[in-house]
Amino acid sequence: MGINDLSPGGSTTTAPARFGPRGPISAALLDLLPRPVEEAVDLPALGHRVDAALAATPDILHDDDLQLSLFLLYGLNYGSVVQADDAWEWNPELIAIRGAIERVFEAALRERVPAVPLPPANREAVAEALFDLTKPSTGPSLSKYVARQATDEQLHELVIQRSVYTLKEADPHSWGIPRLNGRAKAAMMEIQADEYGGGNAERMHSGIYAGLMRLLGLDATYGAYVDHVPAITLTSLNMSSMFGLNRRLRGAMCGHLAAFEMTSSIPCRFYGNGFRRLGYGADVTWYYDEHVEADAVHEQIAGRDLAGSLAEDEPELLADIFFGANACLTVDGWAGDHILESWEAGRSSLRVALPAAERTSA
Repeated sequence: MGINDLSPGGSTTTAPARFGPRGPISAALLDLLPRPVEEAVDLPALGHRVDAALAATPDILHDDDLQLSLFLLYGLNYGSVVQADDAWEWNPELIAIRGAIERVFEAALRERVPAVPLPPANREAVAEALFDLTKPSTGPSLSKYVARQATDEQLHELVIQRSVYTLKEADPHSWGIPRLNGRAKAAMMEIQADEYGGGNAERMHSGIYAGLMRLLGLDATYGAYVDHVPAITLTSLNMSSMFGLNRRLRGAMCGHLAAFEMTSSIPCRFYGNGFRRLGYGADVTWYYDEHVEADAVHEQIAGRDLAGSLAEDEPELLADIFFGANACLTVDGWAGDHILESWEAGRSSLRVALPAAERTSA
């Protein structure tokens, strides 16, 4: 069966995959997942191949095949990623494969993400340390480049690069809600309620972003541009999915969300300015303008009420809170650096070139 074939029987969640494999592991998963669970064969053999790939990879954080494979496995929890029999979500052999990849992935992150000094485990000290960690840089940045000189084609690339996360905005962190208690849970709910439009589907941030894509003549179907983005873009989403889906990493999840919110407002102002510079109107900049206002509030809630309260209530999670925060800054920094360095060198940041018809607005 080809990767885009429909299989008879079974409960399916979405349309066939709109992207291809990046190596033998992702190829095997794309072939396997549309099949009914009852037809599964050779899962132990797949597990052995995964173990061999993990042992052989020089850098899992930039490994196309393993990051796409992890993206596919997390997609079983999200839905709307690949066509799959719903029963695959909790298949013990696939869970074991995911766990094997996660162990190497987490170890690589803990090795590569710089440790930061830890403050006392109280709300104000944690918030102050997080604001210091996430304070804006005075040097070159992707958002400043967008504001001042990005071309229309580059703006389209930026929207594509960010679509892998933003079309599912808030979902990775929402896995953490039932894993929290008390003050931290209430703070998380306050942030996430805004992300989902406060009960108004038309104001859901993921939906606003889909509208932005359509206004630019891009395909807002989830997965339409997975083939186009490099491994580090998938790594960024996979990291937040791993933090949200594992209760033992709830500290890292809260730190990640805090850093994410604290570094959103100012860049979004620059991104909006970049679109305005090229003549786009408020309908296109709505997504960025919304985040300038919303995240200026969210950063206070995330720093004090979420991360700070969690540190007070569960001080043993303090180190993971700051690991998650700096992992967000580090990995998203790598993804941003890739885009900026590509553009400054006069080349596309995409793994696969965008069709000519989609390089500028319709």
